[in-house]
Amino acid sequence: MKTAPIIPTSEFAKRRKQLLTALGDNAIAIIQASKVVIRNRDADFPFRQDSDFLYLTGFNEPNAVAVFIPGRPEGEYILFCQAKDPAMERWTGKRAGIEGVVKDYGVDQAFKLEELDQQMIKLLAGRREVYYRLGFETEFDLRVLTWLNALRRQARNGVAVPHTFKLLDTLVHEMRLFKSPAELEMMRYAAQVAARAHTQAMRSCRPGLFEFEVQAEIEREFRKEGMEPSYTSIVGGGENACILHYVENRSELKAGDLLLIDAGSEHQGYASDITRSFPVNGRFSLEQGQLYQVVLDAQKAAIAAVKPGNHWDAPHQAAIRSLTAGLVELGLLQGELEELIQDPPKPEDGSAAKEAPYRQFYMHKTGHWLGLDVHDVGDYKINGEWRILEPGMVLTVEPGLYISPADHVDPKW
Repeated sequence: MKTAPIIPTSEFAKRRKQLLTALGDNAIAIIQASKVVIRNRDADFPFRQDSDFLYLTGFNEPNAVAVFIPGRPEGEYILFCQAKDPAMERWTGKRAGIEGVVKDYGVDQAFKLEELDQQMIKLLAGRREVYYRLGFETEFDLRVLTWLNALRRQARNGVAVPHTFKLLDTLVHEMRLFKSPAELEMMRYAAQVAARAHTQAMRSCRPGLFEFEVQAEIEREFRKEGMEPSYTSIVGGGENACILHYVENRSELKAGDLLLIDAGSEHQGYASDITRSFPVNGRFSLEQGQLYQVVLDAQKAAIAAVKPGNHWDAPHQAAIRSLTAGLVELGLLQGELEELIQDPPKPEDGSAAKEAPYRQFYMHKTGHWLGLDVHDVGDYKINGEWRILEPGMVLTVEPGLYISPADHVDPKW
């Protein structure tokens, strides 16, 4: 079995250095970890660390708070975390503790979580700019305001109070958009496992199974490699495949139907995302094969448009043109290509705008950024213009056709 790749501690340190440089003098950045979320009564959802926090720290415990202060003599990277507690660790697992985070996670100075309020007032004093994810968590927003109000009460004593808030998201998300070689290796590994899982699903699928049984085959492959789903698996047979975010996965699979699977694995936070469709009984009908070929051609056209120098929307436009041309060839659409792919002008009377004809069969974008989140962070437009693709960016390419029974659609489709 291949050794699973990891992000080295040196890379986390490099990311923090990049952030500290971007913050500049007299600034402070604050970011909180995820909390454990209750599922019901005494049962919790599986813990998943906040992606921004994980990106900067590599620390996978809940409730922590990381603080970054450029040029601080006592240390630029401060972490508040749960202290070691043998009694609690017997119930909920081992903790790194104050000494552990300094030793193993590159932290310059660590405090117990119980010291957060007291220490943050001191750390904020004299800083002019605060970088923070404002609006991300209301409860924590109120806590930050409490610290600022405490500082304001000290203003008469000459204590400088921060006067500018800036979104930390802007800096961190731009960093996350460009993947390092180590990150790309993590994502390749996750994608390889997901591909094997999809192949296993194809092998195991047959009429009479239920969608959840195929889902179990996929997620078994994930678990075998110590991974988990990067999002809720979609396993939709027949008409269920036309529900874009179908997650019930409860129906019986029938001969003659297609099965759509949209499922990906997550390796140490890094996501894969694969969508495939295939016949439940292992054999395409003539019409199914024709539609499959139209989508495959569109995928190849979109992939060809994914290259540095093209803008973000170029793969989508390539997919639209290819799909629409294929639908015309099959007789599902009639008309000139340019007219079929353009949205009509908005009515002047304020009535509902009509959509381009192709949208009845293809109603979503062709892809999205991929990384620590399956719908990863990063701006798609800069100053109102589609972003230019650059090396290090990772995006999905997933065109499709969704043909449900309708009066204007030949039943053979």
